[in-house]
Amino acid sequence: MTTSLHLASQLAVNVLDARSLLAAFGVLGVGVVMFAETGLLVGFFLPGDSLLFTAGLLCTGTADQGVHLSLGPLLIAAALGALAGAQCGYLLGRRAGGALLARSRSKRLHEGAQRAEELLERYGHAKAIVLARFVPVVRTVLNPMAGALGVPVRTFTVWQVIGGLVWSLGLTLAGYALGSSIPNVDRYLLPLVALIVVVSLLPLLAEVLRSRRTARAREERG
Repeated sequence: MTTSLHLASQLAVNVLDARSLLAAFGVLGVGVVMFAETGLLVGFFLPGDSLLFTAGLLCTGTADQGVHLSLGPLLIAAALGALAGAQCGYLLGRRAGGALLARSRSKRLHEGAQRAEELLERYGHAKAIVLARFVPVVRTVLNPMAGALGVPVRTFTVWQVIGGLVWSLGLTLAGYALGSSIPNVDRYLLPLVALIVVVSLLPLLAEVLRSRRTARAREERG
């Protein structure tokens, strides 16, 4: 009976809610979601940022969520899922080109693909691959786009590993640090997650502003 109830709770999990995913699947769920969001086009809707932050928070044992995770296994699962997913997405894009994207009817996914291509063209391979990690949807489609556009394997691998580690470990440890230092921090979870998402977009915003200033300077000189 207990096993049946546990199975039913897993089947009823809300994949859009970080706490629901963590309660049902724990650390293993984090690795799977990281892989799906960064490696498979169908995973663009998954809550990567909030999942990492919430998982780090639950490692402290201070949140009243009925779930406690171990920090070491969590960091390993998050990093492996993020890195393996990105590499898988790149290889799929390299082999299938734009065929996979063309089959999708999701407007949001196609908009993300356009932004990913613009990032690669505007900032170069290294910056684009790192920055994309912090932009929802774009981090899903940039990897296959990089493969389809012929980004060198070595270049992609080096920078996706750097960006993937900074993103996955950084957000997880941010949640852990706040959970360890602020009593009852889970009461402020939603605004904190929103703040993390905004902060994660700052590097991209900085690059956009820098690019605009450079373009204006060139126009003035010209």
